[in-house]
Amino acid sequence: MSTVQLVMAREPIPTGPSVFLAGPTPDKSAPVPSWRPAALAALAARWTGPEVLTVLSPESRNGIRAERYEHQVDWETSARAAADAVLFWIPRDLKTMPGMTTNVEFGLDAPSGRAVLGAPPDCPNPERNRYLIYVARRHCVPVCTTLTDTAAAALALVTTPYAPLVR
Repeated sequence: MSTVQLVMAREPIPTGPSVFLAGPTPDKSAPVPSWRPAALAALAARWTGPEVLTVLSPESRNGIRAERYEHQVDWETSARAAADAVLFWIPRDLKTMPGMTTNVEFGLDAPSGRAVLGAPPDCPNPERNRYLIYVARRHCVPVCTTLTDTAAAALALVTTPYAPLVR
C-alpha cells in the first residue's frame, strides 16, 4: 500500500518522490480556506508508487510563521528545487490570494521540466492567469483547469522523470 506524507514549511525535506504545492497562500489579513488540503487529498487518492510520496507545502504547521522572511523563502526555494514535480494551482483572486510571488516562482520553474500549471477558469480573476498559461505552453508545461487533473499531471512527472529535449 502506498502512502503519502506531508512536510510543511521549514521542516526537513526527505529524499524520495515528492511534489511541491506552489501557488497563492491565504494571508491572515484576508483569510480564506487553503486549497492545499484538497491538493494533498487529490495526490493521495492517485499515488500508486512503491515509495512514500512526500508532499511539500509552503504553509506553516499550526500557523507558526517563520521568525525571518528569509528562512521561509530559503526553505521554499530548496523544497521546489528538491521536488520531482512542482504543482502550481492558481485560483487567482486579487483581493484574497493575488499570488504575486507565485508569478515569479512559476517563471523560475517553468523551464525546469518539473512544473505543472493549474489555472481554474472559474476563479475570481482568471484573466490574470493568461500570461502564465502562455508561458507554460511555450515551455511545454502541462496546463490543467481542475485540481484533480493538475494533481494527475504532477504525478505523471514524478513517475516519469524529466529528460531534457535535445535541440
